[in-house]
Amino acid sequence: MLLGLDHVALACADPDATAAALESRLGLAATGGGLHPDHGTRNRLIWLGDAYLELIGVVDPELASRSWLGRPVLAALEGEGVGGLVTWAVAVDDLGVALRWAPPDSGLVGPVAGERRRPDRRVVRWRVAHPEAPSTTAPILIEHDVAAAEWSPEERAARADQRHPLGGRVRLASLEVQTSSPAVAAGRLRSILAASVEPAGRAAVRVRLGGQEVRFVASRPGSPAVVDVVADIPLRTRVMRVGDCEIRLRGTVGDVGARPQLGASPDV
Repeated sequence: MLLGLDHVALACADPDATAAALESRLGLAATGGGLHPDHGTRNRLIWLGDAYLELIGVVDPELASRSWLGRPVLAALEGEGVGGLVTWAVAVDDLGVALRWAPPDSGLVGPVAGERRRPDRRVVRWRVAHPEAPSTTAPILIEHDVAAAEWSPEERAARADQRHPLGGRVRLASLEVQTSSPAVAAGRLRSILAASVEPAGRAAVRVRLGGQEVRFVASRPGSPAVVDVVADIPLRTRVMRVGDCEIRLRGTVGDVGARPQLGASPDV
């Protein structure tokens, strides 16, 4: 059932400007995005195989304030807010099954249908189960509509072979988030997904999500959340901060294709 880390949502005052900066400084290109008509938000997507970074901004503050997704984005950007990590999602191939296995106290709301209209007028559709108050430690579960835009075999194959401006293919390897209680956050995720959990050093816990991982680490003042992105070419490490989140790009040699086909083995 478990497919892996699906996306990381980063609040940005101007998603287009942030996308341009990520391309200039890291060599990662944003090639998708659109409007969320029910949430008062819009986004740009940086595809990393079947996973992606979501750069999300607000276009209708009033509507966003009434939306489960828009509210945390607004909160991250209000006042002197610098934006950054809002939430993240784990992809599953059958949300109904995932919810049936989730414990009664999981706090998940759903399934809730969602959609986004792309500039080419095609519509992307999905279903989610989300915490009542999305956070950096409690992820969304998402099931993509494979009959809608972006999830056809042809589009997935093109993403798997996409070369970014840095010169190679890239994948989303891991996410590190801070919390006052790493063990509690990891245990909650394990109870929902039956994922593998193990220690990851002092005051840190690692949750395996197929070939990816999420690390929960003890909160440290001034320390950012960290998104690890890996390229399939030799590359000197590049770093860029998006609000309170640090994007780290490193190079390697090997296969960094997309996640397995929906419904296949979770190994990547």
